[in-house]
Amino acid sequence: MKNMSLDLLRKESIEKYLANDNSFKKTLTAKDLISMGVGAVIGTGIFILPGTVAANYAGPAVTLSFLIAALVCVLSAMAYAEFSSTLPVAGSAYSYGNIIYGELVGWILGWALILEYMLSVAAVAAGWSSYFQSFLAPFNITLPKYLVSSFNPAKGTYVDIIAILVVLLITFLLSRGMKDSVKVNNFAVVLKIAIILAFIIMGLNFIKPENYHPFIPYKFNGVIKGATTVFFAFLGFDCVSSSAAEVKNPQRNMPLGIIGTLLIASVFYMGVSIVLTGMVHYTKLDVANPVAFALEFVHQNWLAQLLSLGALVGMATMMLTMIYASSRLVYAMARDGLLPNSLAKLSGKNKIPQISLWFVAIIISLGAGVFSVDQLTSLVNFGTLLAFTLTSFGVLLLRKRKDLPNNGYKMPGYPVLPIISGLICLYLLTQLNLDVYIMAVVWFIIGLILYFTYGYKHSHLNSNY
Repeated sequence: MKNMSLDLLRKESIEKYLANDNSFKKTLTAKDLISMGVGAVIGTGIFILPGTVAANYAGPAVTLSFLIAALVCVLSAMAYAEFSSTLPVAGSAYSYGNIIYGELVGWILGWALILEYMLSVAAVAAGWSSYFQSFLAPFNITLPKYLVSSFNPAKGTYVDIIAILVVLLITFLLSRGMKDSVKVNNFAVVLKIAIILAFIIMGLNFIKPENYHPFIPYKFNGVIKGATTVFFAFLGFDCVSSSAAEVKNPQRNMPLGIIGTLLIASVFYMGVSIVLTGMVHYTKLDVANPVAFALEFVHQNWLAQLLSLGALVGMATMMLTMIYASSRLVYAMARDGLLPNSLAKLSGKNKIPQISLWFVAIIISLGAGVFSVDQLTSLVNFGTLLAFTLTSFGVLLLRKRKDLPNNGYKMPGYPVLPIISGLICLYLLTQLNLDVYIMAVVWFIIGLILYFTYGYKHSHLNSNY
């Protein structure tokens, strides 16, 4: 038992990871990383959260809520930036955990990230399907009822074929290599940002200063409550770190990509919030799509229709980044023997993990097309915050490792800021509902069963393997 306890703390070496990941083509620049990050972070939430949070918690001070949430996320982002600069390998927090904490903690982090990445894509794919059907409605294009929603025979629905097809289409694009995928993603992100800028610029003409009074109607407690709500709008920047093995000059470009993503996203979220609450009084914004409502309120229906396209593009770029990150995570876990070795095989002229990519796509498409994921989306928050917590505290251990020199980015304010970042993430974990904890316990029990029945035995760190 003593030997097994020690085995659970066995650590991977950075040299081995770098050697294994050397087959990846290094094609990504800081601009590409920021585009991927912005694609993941800015989705449909930018068209919804500013209005609903203003109406229910913060009033016009929702802008401050976004600022506070951004500052909290920047702390975690700086921790990720230091790790990705020191350890430029595939697998994000999973690989960091394996090197710093040991294999068992690494596995738990990987299992948490699988929860974050795959479940979030499945949920967004189902949402994309709904938006796409609404987009087609004015053209009188409809699909049979049994093909447009998750499995629910009582309502006459069996499969969401649109959700499945969009996941498979994005996966096909990714299978052609990162060079082509990045080009499409960059174009889509530019289009999405152009639509958001169009709203901000157009909305400035309809701002009424009296709508900003009172600025903090629910007291500062409401601003803090709003910040804990919109915090999750920034999630997704961490998936940028999954690409480290495919990045040119990762010591420079990874920190720029991660922190740059958050800064740009913060500016857009706050810009939309300022304009939206200036156009329409906050008490009227508790609607399903407050940005579109505001445009219709000032008789700019054409731009409201354009926002539907922006929402579709926003969700598509998020899915592309998350599917990509999921496949690299599965590759990294298979690379270490914790999942079947075939999932770690790099193939094709572009040298990417094709088997992992399509394995991930099948699971996600089934989740999006057959199962209802509404009740599970909050689990994404649990998995993400757990990874944020361990990565933040992990900076303390990283600095003590003399065998892991870092000539690139280092988190400022050491050791105070890493500790503050970890404690804030722990606090946010305590704000989740009890049912989330129950589902999380079930998920991690499944993960531990898989680890002890397969991963522990087949790990490349196992002396008996």
